[in-house]
Amino acid sequence: MLKTSRQTSNKHLTRFKVPQLAYITFDQYTTLTGERMDLKLSYKSFGLPLGSAPVVLVNHSLTGNADVTGENGWWSELIGDGKVIDTQQHTIIAFNFPGNGVDNDVIEHYDQLVLRDVANLFKEALDHLGVDRLYAAIGGSIGGALIWEMGASFPDLIENLIPIACDWKTSDWVLANTLLQDRILHNSKNPLYDARIHAMMCYRTPESFKTRFGRSKHEEKGIFNIDSWLLYHGEKLDNRFLLQAYKLMNHLLRTIDITEGRGSFEEVASQIKGSVHLISIDTDLFFTDAENRETYKKLMEKKANLHYHTISSVHGHDAFLIEYDQLNRMLSPLFTNIHTQS
Repeated sequence: MLKTSRQTSNKHLTRFKVPQLAYITFDQYTTLTGERMDLKLSYKSFGLPLGSAPVVLVNHSLTGNADVTGENGWWSELIGDGKVIDTQQHTIIAFNFPGNGVDNDVIEHYDQLVLRDVANLFKEALDHLGVDRLYAAIGGSIGGALIWEMGASFPDLIENLIPIACDWKTSDWVLANTLLQDRILHNSKNPLYDARIHAMMCYRTPESFKTRFGRSKHEEKGIFNIDSWLLYHGEKLDNRFLLQAYKLMNHLLRTIDITEGRGSFEEVASQIKGSVHLISIDTDLFFTDAENRETYKKLMEKKANLHYHTISSVHGHDAFLIEYDQLNRMLSPLFTNIHTQS
């Protein structure tokens, strides 16, 4: 029986493969809220075989998935052959959040999961794959928050933690916006469509919209281009994502807190053995730069291997999916000259 801290009865862990995706199943996993459920964790691996190279865990964001590189990869500018995170020198593992809708996999009682459960599930899955040490864990938004949680739950696991555009807690601002998202998801006639329109306004900035659209109009549609753009993103998500999966991911955003039941932030975060490389975005309206700077100031007196980087961008929260030149420069020192392990 495989177990992690604060978990019980997580039996019969098995793995099987289908084309591209591989799966790990958890029979009767007991959540931190005491709910028992059968869960399926899917993942993809890229680069060198497990056991032959440093392992990098990549966590996706709210509506992302395990396709981190390749033709459809959402981070192909950072990850791949010859990229800053080089698949010729590393093993890349990317899990899908359980219940994120891949292969129509959803969780009925999603509100019984918290982000710390996901951290525990990822750790059990890594154990099952024979990975007891990560060279790095990197992710943006909720994927970065999950890195904070994994670092706090398993202080010896990760050599380099790289949380981007995120926080170790759900701020009041994020709580407010996720409440609005939840209301839209439960009350709108077009819940995914409308929730995405609101979310895009959290992920960009007024200046970004002004720079891109400048009150211009779409002549064919007879509407402002900003309206056309927002409607496009609403329709796009509505066509590719599942409502139950979005409800889950929005709920998990509300449960970020590495201090729950543990003590102060400084006490918890200072126990993380690996280097923490905070990457913030100066115009982020969702996980603000001010909150990240406060985190850095709190922790810098307790932790020597702490680093702070700021992406300068007009685009706000989504800059971690846009400003690749800056990200490459920030990440290059960490991932250059990492030699394949024998």
